[in-house]
Amino acid sequence: MVYLPILLVFLLYFSGIPIAYALFGASIFYFALFDSGMPPDLVLQKFITSAASFPLLAIPFFVMAGSIMNYSGISSKLMSMAEVLTGHLRGGMAQVNVALSTFMGGISGSANADAAMQSKILVPQMEKRGYSREFSAAITAASSSISPVIPPGIVLIIYALIAQVSVAKIFIAGYVPGLIMACALMITVALISRKRKYQPERDQRATFVEIAAQLKESIWALSLPFGIILGLRFGLFTPTEAGAMAVLASILIGVFVYKELNAGHVKPILLETIYGTGTVVLIIISASVFGYYLNWERIPQDLTTLLLDFTSNPYLMLAMVNVFLLVIGMFIEGGAALIILAPLLVPVATQLGIDPIHFGMIMIVNIMIGGVTPPFGSMMFTTCSVTKVPVSAFMHEIWPFIIALLLALLIVTYLPSVVLFLPNLIG
Repeated sequence: MVYLPILLVFLLYFSGIPIAYALFGASIFYFALFDSGMPPDLVLQKFITSAASFPLLAIPFFVMAGSIMNYSGISSKLMSMAEVLTGHLRGGMAQVNVALSTFMGGISGSANADAAMQSKILVPQMEKRGYSREFSAAITAASSSISPVIPPGIVLIIYALIAQVSVAKIFIAGYVPGLIMACALMITVALISRKRKYQPERDQRATFVEIAAQLKESIWALSLPFGIILGLRFGLFTPTEAGAMAVLASILIGVFVYKELNAGHVKPILLETIYGTGTVVLIIISASVFGYYLNWERIPQDLTTLLLDFTSNPYLMLAMVNVFLLVIGMFIEGGAALIILAPLLVPVATQLGIDPIHFGMIMIVNIMIGGVTPPFGSMMFTTCSVTKVPVSAFMHEIWPFIIALLLALLIVTYLPSVVLFLPNLIG
């Protein structure tokens, strides 16, 4: 009966109840009916005090910064830069799609937001240039899995809060796995384009002068994520203050540099910020209450003991965790899966000597791959609903990209020095 709330979470979630209410409902169910030692009013108090967290303020700031950047012209500048750099490659527009998702990681920080935006902007353009709609939707969904891995993705902040690791270090660690995923997808696009004779977007490689001219226009957009990382590294501001600085910088760039941001954008920006923040923070504080139940019953410790009795080999353990997370990611949205599973799995990884930063990147990459995998991948549904592509047709096109992402996952999993190179270098 101790494990009944965990089963209840999944039952509620699959019955259509939002994950925040599923987590909180299961926790109340346990403390009200099974454990009389914890008064229900203390559970409610835990729910309220979980929101009184200074690091949580980073989330509304980064959500607002991403919204401002979409209205300020920064996204269009990034797309132009991606086209200049990759348009000459075979399958040019599909390569632009991957490059834009990589650039957008530091802007949107959300896989579903990136999938929706590029489905509206790039898929129609790809169709006009001879790409099938199904292929365009598949590469859009696959490339959107990169966005949350590149800082300052919201899932990076969520993992840092749950695992109690440095937000700055998990930010810095995201760059290399994100670039590995991008390279894997671009190689796959090139192979498919060669077979189907998809043509480059540009007749020839952009000249140095063209690249320099576009870089001059896009430098402000490109400098924002790196400015955040450098500021964190040199102690100029905390992660929460970094979000506020990102908001301020994006407003200044949108108003005075690109001159596309105006007073008419204030209302949609505020609405998007409130919606995005409310959704994420409610999930986090519900997960905090659920984590209180887990620790009350020592479930993470019991799971650690059980798995260590099965094997003490970290490589075998990582293989088991990868398979488990891939399956879970097919059915549960990435952020929800991370919030449910990180409190259970991080203690196991730590006990085996796996760096929690490295393990966090394994979890995040894993869950993002699950988001594009049938039958219930969230980015799959987002892309298919916007582009009006049948799920069956999408499934036929997505498999080469899933294989490419799985190869990237193997590199991230079994070459920890590659993932931890930048965090260790910067300190």
